[in-house]
Amino acid sequence: MKLIPRLLVVFAVLSVLAWAQHGGHGGSHAVGGGYVPKHGPAPSHGTTPRPAAPQASFRDREGHPEAPHVHHNGEWVGHDYGRDDARFHLDHPWEHGHFEGGFGPAHRWRLGGGGPGRFWFGGFYFSVAPFDVGYCNDWLWDSDDVVIYDDPDHVGWYLGYNVRLGTYVHVMYLGR
Repeated sequence: MKLIPRLLVVFAVLSVLAWAQHGGHGGSHAVGGGYVPKHGPAPSHGTTPRPAAPQASFRDREGHPEAPHVHHNGEWVGHDYGRDDARFHLDHPWEHGHFEGGFGPAHRWRLGGGGPGRFWFGGFYFSVAPFDVGYCNDWLWDSDDVVIYDDPDHVGWYLGYNVRLGTYVHVMYLGR
């Protein structure tokens, strides 16, 4: 008879420990902590784009980063510039080919080195868009995990999502 109460205590302790390890304490609006979005952002469909002003803020809640980020409910904050934003225009999209290493949460990549101008993982090379460099100052270029998503609005660009921070930047594929 003493076995059942002991098992209940062990179960309760393990449950509390498992809950403490869970990354989503902040509800559906938490950011980072290992969360990986199931898919990239939805394409814009004629919505009014965000102004391309350097003072534009991405901090939508207290404690969220001042960078484009993804909530744990899959909401991509900051991917609302629209298709016609001139910063995203490339004269030669895909000039280094298309990234074929795999997209989305099934393909987590460990950064192998470099910096915003040129970084790599798994033999693939990328660079961060010049207008997004300020949003990846806290990335660990030799150890962070990233997930690559296709950018549905901007031809020639991908989205590099930092799993640890929950932030993302526009990246260009440079080849193998």
